[in-house]
Amino acid sequence: MNQQQSNGPVRRHGADTEIHRRQRGKNLAVLAALVTFIIIIYVVAMVRMSGGTFP
Repeated sequence: MNQQQSNGPVRRHGADTEIHRRQRGKNLAVLAALVTFIIIIYVVAMVRMSGGTFP
Protein backbone atom coordinates (compact mmCIF):
# COMPACT_ATOMS: atom_id res chain seq x y z
CA MET A 1 0.00 0.00 0.00
CA ASN A 2 1.16 3.46 -0.83
CA GLN A 3 -0.25 5.97 1.66
CA GLN A 4 0.56 9.64 1.40
CA GLN A 5 0.89 11.59 4.59
CA SER A 6 -0.26 15.15 4.51
CA ASN A 7 1.77 17.74 6.38
CA GLY A 8 -1.04 20.26 6.17
CA PRO A 9 -3.26 21.80 3.53
CA VAL A 10 -2.32 21.41 -0.11
CA ARG A 11 -0.88 24.68 -1.29
CA ARG A 12 -1.42 26.04 -4.75
CA HIS A 13 1.51 28.29 -5.52
CA GLY A 14 -0.30 31.07 -7.38
CA ALA A 15 -3.42 31.29 -5.20
CA ASP A 16 -1.58 31.28 -1.87
CA THR A 17 0.87 33.87 -3.08
CA GLU A 18 -1.98 36.22 -4.00
CA ILE A 19 -3.75 35.64 -0.68
CA HIS A 20 -0.57 36.29 1.27
CA ARG A 21 0.19 39.42 -0.74
CA ARG A 22 -3.28 40.83 -0.04
CA GLN A 23 -3.09 39.91 3.65
CA ARG A 24 0.34 41.56 3.94
CA GLY A 25 -1.11 44.72 2.38
CA LYS A 26 -3.98 44.73 4.88
CA ASN A 27 -1.57 44.16 7.76
CA LEU A 28 0.60 47.09 6.64
CA ALA A 29 -2.48 49.32 6.39
CA VAL A 30 -3.50 48.41 9.96
CA LEU A 31 0.07 49.04 11.15
CA ALA A 32 0.10 52.47 9.49
CA ALA A 33 -3.25 53.34 11.09
CA LEU A 34 -2.04 52.26 14.54
CA VAL A 35 1.23 54.21 14.26
CA THR A 36 -0.67 57.29 13.09
CA PHE A 37 -3.10 56.99 16.00
CA ILE A 38 -0.25 56.63 18.52
CA ILE A 39 1.53 59.69 17.09
CA ILE A 40 -1.68 61.75 17.32
CA ILE A 41 -2.23 60.68 20.94
CA TYR A 42 1.41 61.52 21.79
CA VAL A 43 1.22 64.99 20.20
CA VAL A 44 -2.08 65.77 21.94
CA ALA A 45 -0.63 64.67 25.29
CA MET A 46 2.48 66.82 24.81
CA VAL A 47 0.38 69.86 23.90
CA ARG A 48 -1.85 69.40 26.93
CA MET A 49 1.10 68.94 29.32
CA SER A 50 2.91 71.97 27.94
CA GLY A 51 -0.10 74.24 28.44
CA GLY A 52 -1.04 74.59 24.80
CA THR A 53 2.35 75.44 23.28
CA PHE A 54 4.27 72.74 21.51
CA PRO A 55 7.76 73.70 20.35
